[in-house]
Amino acid sequence: MEFNVKKLASDAGVFFSRAMQFTEEKLGQAEKTELDAHFENLLARADCTKNWTEKILRQTEVLLQPNPSARVEEFLYEKLDRKVPSRVTNGELLAQYMTEAANDFGPGTPYGKTLIKVGETQRRLGAAEREFIRSASISFLTPLRNFLEGDWRTISKERRILQNRRLDLDACKARLKKAKAAEAKAAAVPDFQETRPRNYVLSASASALWSDEVEKAEHELRLTQTEFDRQAEVTRLLLEGISSTHVNHLRCLHEFVESQTNYYAQCYQFMLDLQKQLGRFSGTFVGNTESASPAAATSPPVAAATLPAVPTIPVVPTIVGVPNTVAEGVLNPNEVKPPASGTRRARVLYDYEAADSTELALLADEMITVYSLPGMDPDWLIGERGNQKGKVPVTYLELLS
Repeated sequence: MEFNVKKLASDAGVFFSRAMQFTEEKLGQAEKTELDAHFENLLARADCTKNWTEKILRQTEVLLQPNPSARVEEFLYEKLDRKVPSRVTNGELLAQYMTEAANDFGPGTPYGKTLIKVGETQRRLGAAEREFIRSASISFLTPLRNFLEGDWRTISKERRILQNRRLDLDACKARLKKAKAAEAKAAAVPDFQETRPRNYVLSASASALWSDEVEKAEHELRLTQTEFDRQAEVTRLLLEGISSTHVNHLRCLHEFVESQTNYYAQCYQFMLDLQKQLGRFSGTFVGNTESASPAAATSPPVAAATLPAVPTIPVVPTIVGVPNTVAEGVLNPNEVKPPASGTRRARVLYDYEAADSTELALLADEMITVYSLPGMDPDWLIGERGNQKGKVPVTYLELLS
């Protein structure tokens, strides 16, 4: 108990000394040990990194999860070390509604068939979104959180310790300065009071006492200076580690961009496939042709004109010099000849499943020869792999020089 009381009293004395030193510095009544310019630059760079990392982290969370209530719930689950419940994405929920509506309207009707096709694409979009959120959280958000909750907390702790060491050092310098001033004053008293022996004895005793105080203050100053220098070196090494943090975050940023690129490429391809499927059955979107009477079929299409236009794949016109089978979308390898110039090598980025016989199935990382023909859709190229030929989507390729 006695030890605890003494320790408490000592801690209170240290705290009071630091508080008094800090107050006097703010009032301009005490000197302050300044850090070198390089150290100050490291501190400013660390603070800048922390502030921008927090902003980027928060906005990325908003991008991946726009619902603030869901973000708060996920945050609480993480803090409680509990598994975050799986959420249905908006695309998946829309797909569910479309499928249920198709079952009510009749899956065999034109509207029901289209609802099922669009719903399936929305489900694939929702699954792609889920995978993008998962990969972005692992490759980008987690490293940013680890920096703020790990490395930055360590840096902040060591900076607080350095600040306390600096206050102790300046307080020791102030005490030494006061002790030396008192010693000089006590040593000067006998010169003015040589006729009073008693005062001379007292002054000599006070001079010796202040000499002991000066020696004690110098000893404390040496110890405090050593602790300050050691802590400054530890803090400096941590601050210089911010450069490694930037390198790590740069790598994570590249992974985030790659995940986002793959996600948007998948979404684009899903919508292209859906557009092709809808384009093949464009005649069924105006109404049920099976129940239409001959009179309705020959009447002016007034009702059809009021309906929203349905996007379809552009029709490629027949062009002189190009076989009709290519222009009409039917690719015959025996009729399509590569141009004399303009062929290129391409690396396949993702697997691609051919939708029909006019397309060429692709495997990721394989090399193929590609070229374009006059009048072709700019989003497609003719691809060759040995004796196999077919249309391939440009978004799935990396064209090489």
